[in-house]
Amino acid sequence: MASSSGPLNEELQCSICLDVFTDPVTTPCGHNFCKTCLNKCWTITHTCFCPLCKETFSRRPAIKINTTLREVVQHFKEKLNQEESEVLCDFCDERKQKAVKSCLTCQSSYCETHLEPHHRVPRLKKHTLISAKHERPLELFCRDDQTCNQLLQTQTDVQQMIQNRMKKIQEIQHSVELRKRNTEEEKSASENVNCMYSTLCSHPHTKNWTEISIDSDVNVYSMHRALTQLKKTHETLNEKLCQTGLDWAQKFAVDVTLDPDTAASYLILSDDGKQVSDGDIEQDVPENPKRFDDCCVLAKEGFRSGRFYYEVQVEGKSDWNLGVVRESINRKGEISPSPENGFWLLGEVTENLYLVSDNPFVTFFLETPEKVGVFVDYEEGLVSFYDVESSSHIYSFTGQTFTDKLYPYFGPGDNDAGKNSNPLIISPVSSN
Repeated sequence: MASSSGPLNEELQCSICLDVFTDPVTTPCGHNFCKTCLNKCWTITHTCFCPLCKETFSRRPAIKINTTLREVVQHFKEKLNQEESEVLCDFCDERKQKAVKSCLTCQSSYCETHLEPHHRVPRLKKHTLISAKHERPLELFCRDDQTCNQLLQTQTDVQQMIQNRMKKIQEIQHSVELRKRNTEEEKSASENVNCMYSTLCSHPHTKNWTEISIDSDVNVYSMHRALTQLKKTHETLNEKLCQTGLDWAQKFAVDVTLDPDTAASYLILSDDGKQVSDGDIEQDVPENPKRFDDCCVLAKEGFRSGRFYYEVQVEGKSDWNLGVVRESINRKGEISPSPENGFWLLGEVTENLYLVSDNPFVTFFLETPEKVGVFVDYEEGLVSFYDVESSSHIYSFTGQTFTDKLYPYFGPGDNDAGKNSNPLIISPVSSN
């Protein structure tokens, strides 16, 4: 067994294992060895000889433990262990002081006095100082148990650091993918806007009527009818063009009131039926097939035709959803919102990140509006959302087919320990 550190007295060292004697015995030629080492040597070689001077013995000597030498060895070991029980400063000239820290960069140990430059000099401040472990901070091999102590701890620290770095890399990759997807969506939306703008700005196809001669025999009534139809077509086109703005949508404002019979048991409704928030505590409410299990509530008013518009204040909230739903939707258990299931919703899922229950789901980033306007044209199959303060369009479901009665839908989101406690407020509509 090899010695771990420190000089050993050659007088007390076994020449076979090169360590301090364990149960020392003496051969007839006068040399000393560990009892176990000598027996193993003779067993392996099948010859009894002195491993040091090579003298051969005709008969296997009866070796006994040298008790005097064993006591000397024991005393030496105790003294050696006492000296190695503490780490001494490598820079004390006379009386060695006990080291308080060891520097992994300098590969040296320092007492309190000689450690001071590591706290003061900028270049030395970057060095790694460690406290004593196993009372031998720079020793990587433990002599007693034949195992690596500091190396195992270092390996564990490195593995943990690698895991942390890999997790950080995954987070960065996810963020990059999200930004890339949002950029592509914004680019596509910009191209669509440019295409629409070009179409609106382009002049319609016209005919040069100056070269057409009029026959006096032409039926005047037929010409009048054609002009009348052309005028109606022109008025229809103008009407559709005007219908793209918020001002036009606000003309169809309706008075909306919350229906307590549909409200989930966690929701709190104001007495006037214009505000709703998550109370975070389940209330004792009557069982009702119209009531939702999920955190939402419908309006009392439903619409089976025509156009209607209402506005909801969402200021101070980070989780909410609004829109319209079909009367026959599922209200119990888990709900999967989509147009196919009768949901046409816009919601903020976290700060500035919005989700639309289209198929597939649509997500995008947007400055949080203070007030959201919801417009529905039943016959056109249109549901549009507007930022009221900026008079800007947010999103539209188009080409939908409505057959059931539609009800305004309000989801205030979870209370989130007070972070999302502000209510959704149905606001009176005032034209901008």
